[in-house]
Amino acid sequence: MSKISGADKWLKETSEGGHKISPILPDEIKNYLIDIDGTICDDIPNEEPERMATANVYPDALETLNRWYDDGHLICFFTSRTENHREVTETWLNQHNFKYHSLLMGKPRGGNYHWIDNHLVKATRYNGQFTDLVEKEVTIQVFDDQA
Repeated sequence: MSKISGADKWLKETSEGGHKISPILPDEIKNYLIDIDGTICDDIPNEEPERMATANVYPDALETLNRWYDDGHLICFFTSRTENHREVTETWLNQHNFKYHSLLMGKPRGGNYHWIDNHLVKATRYNGQFTDLVEKEVTIQVFDDQA
């Protein structure tokens, strides 16, 4: 059974032009969506689910994510594993003491993600080590809003 999302207690009602719109979190609360395979543990494809129960944890991921959870941020694991893998995934996360609010299964596979949303989205590519996030100036693609 999936954990209950902790976002509800922080969501602020928002309106625009007299109409309610999607609520938002306070600026100080981050809503982390974190991949599992190859990001917090060994990279295991869905075609080899027997390996999921014994995946090696990346210790820096466990430490960092649990600290972010303790600091009041929302932790949601967002994985390409399917619903058939939910039980082994939740068991593994709990056995290794990952603190989290929710688990979303069925993320599209293949990478090269381009997330389009009406809320602010920040993307951070995992490249081998979990640390606190740092500010960097980068070039990004955006919609041409001068139409």
